[in-house]
Amino acid sequence: MAVLNSNSSLVFFIFNLILLLLFTAIPFSISQSAEAPSPASDSCNGVFLSYAYNGGERLPPNLKSDPTRQPYRFESTLTVLNNGLDELKSWRVFVGFQHDEYLVSASNAVLADGSSLPGGVGNGTVFAGFPMTDLKTAIETAGDLTQMSVQVNLVGTQFGVGSPSVPMPKNISLVNDGFVCPKPVMGGKNVTQVCCTVDNNFKTNVTFDEEFLPRQNGDLTIMYDVIRTYESNYWAQVTIANHNPLGRLDNWKLSWDWMRDEFIYTMKGAYPSILDSSDCVFGPQGTHYQDLDFANVFNCERRPTIIDLPPTKYNDSNLGLKPYCCRNGTILPPLMDVSKSISSFQLQVFKMPPDLNRSELTPPQNWRINGTLNPDYKCGPPVRVSPSQFPDPSGLPSNSTAVASWQVVCNITQLKESSPRCCVSFSAYYNDSVVPCKTCACGCSRNTDRTCSMSAPAMLLPPEALLVPFENRTAKAIAWAALKHLPSPNPMPCGDNCGVSINWHVVSDYSRGWTARITVFNWDETSFPDWFAAVQMNKAVPGFEKMYSFNGSTLALNGVNSTLFMQGLEGLNYLVAETDGANPEKDPRVPGKQQTVISFTKKFTPGINVAAGDGFPTKVFFNGEECSLPSVLPSSNQRRNSATISSILLLVLVFIMI
Repeated sequence: MAVLNSNSSLVFFIFNLILLLLFTAIPFSISQSAEAPSPASDSCNGVFLSYAYNGGERLPPNLKSDPTRQPYRFESTLTVLNNGLDELKSWRVFVGFQHDEYLVSASNAVLADGSSLPGGVGNGTVFAGFPMTDLKTAIETAGDLTQMSVQVNLVGTQFGVGSPSVPMPKNISLVNDGFVCPKPVMGGKNVTQVCCTVDNNFKTNVTFDEEFLPRQNGDLTIMYDVIRTYESNYWAQVTIANHNPLGRLDNWKLSWDWMRDEFIYTMKGAYPSILDSSDCVFGPQGTHYQDLDFANVFNCERRPTIIDLPPTKYNDSNLGLKPYCCRNGTILPPLMDVSKSISSFQLQVFKMPPDLNRSELTPPQNWRINGTLNPDYKCGPPVRVSPSQFPDPSGLPSNSTAVASWQVVCNITQLKESSPRCCVSFSAYYNDSVVPCKTCACGCSRNTDRTCSMSAPAMLLPPEALLVPFENRTAKAIAWAALKHLPSPNPMPCGDNCGVSINWHVVSDYSRGWTARITVFNWDETSFPDWFAAVQMNKAVPGFEKMYSFNGSTLALNGVNSTLFMQGLEGLNYLVAETDGANPEKDPRVPGKQQTVISFTKKFTPGINVAAGDGFPTKVFFNGEECSLPSVLPSSNQRRNSATISSILLLVLVFIMI
């Protein structure tokens, strides 16, 4: 009996154990099947991306009254792993930050738009690899993860998402051409992952067995060519080339970040904006190069700013004598002058340990370039390309080859925080009033709202008011409003604050054609040599006939013939700065100005309605900068009544300006 009871107990125990295992296994399998499985890196036959939130904590101040603005520290890791068949060159990954993140540091990567850290990335940003720009495959490395993958450790501040909530990005994706990325999936509460694969529909002329990526197109390209290299230093040539027909730079300023404690020993063809070697004297450079005379060093800043030399320095044996240098920082569109669409200079760069060998070459990062009254450019990271070739300086029919070359591509972009630097006013023969530039068209300082209104619309003006500075127009604007029974706001609207304004006036409209006049005013203290302007008109340009005081031509952008390009005639292509009036004590300052009449035929533009808006531009550019346009057009309801008066006033305006 004892044996039987013992066996029964054993059977009962085993039976209960089986039931327990069954009941615990069933819910587990059900809960697992409720969620889509996360893509594991070993099952991804492409480029595997992962973003993991590692932790964070609340930062001061404690904003109990506004929890959405409460700052929190965050730490996260972005992983990029190449599991594909081909090497991933110059990897770039977009992280869709969405909590107003302010990124303080990022290891093994830089921001692809050329911005420096720390900086805001709240609308998402693209990371580019540095110093490891290319990720090899498992096949060519025998599965060496140190060559196949990279981890970017991110530290920053985000707002409004505290524990236990997790501040995750809304998206991560590979930006490189030729890849397609599905929607990322969560691998738990704090990890998002995605596997990006080759897009079979993407067409490219690039073969993946090439050693370097091909050169890319852009509005502006910068080449960083190492032309001579030694153990502790090298010579590099920087070449800036403009490719945009409406792009331009005046007094360009070029800056970048040294990432390996390099410094500029000397330069030819350009100059640092600040001559300063103190960072080297008191830094690791002074400790290493103890026998070097730092009094002769040009610049030791981590982020130097480079400027062009004046033409008088071109034949200087120490600083000049370099092709495409010494033009006061002016780079013109290629259609104006191909030889002036390029700027170039050379610099000698000293390196620091452990990079003291001839082949250890690292380009600077975070490139940025800008000019005066020019478009804004955003530059990508330097990409290694095939070595550049240069004509032999001796004149022999052979080329010399750079030791190594990198290309930086910059494109024109409109920054959210930036304002235009030029504006446009409209007028027409059928209306007495001029529609002026918008209020604060080029921005207003915060203090101006105490003396004028930044929101009130600009007041209509008599034509002669365009000839005087804004601060001298008040009496004319008020008198005109009283004469025309127009509202006169209190406080008065603020000015446009633009250095350059352009008036577009419709002069005439008849059965076979029409005419317009464009006047360019320079209210700045800087003159503009070799200036140009361009107007886009959706319907009128095919009917363009002639410009009488400018060189004018039509320009096809994106395959559409809708742009008029104009520049001053030879010897008259200099738009002077604002000057004092005849009697400075009582006369207002006088703007620099140039003017021309433009004739159009209606033969090639049937159905054009000039007065209804077809006779006015939809976009206007000055020296490549897009100008602010009025939001309304001159009304044509006064056409018959005011034609005679308007013609007299405009004739007076023409004689005054000649």
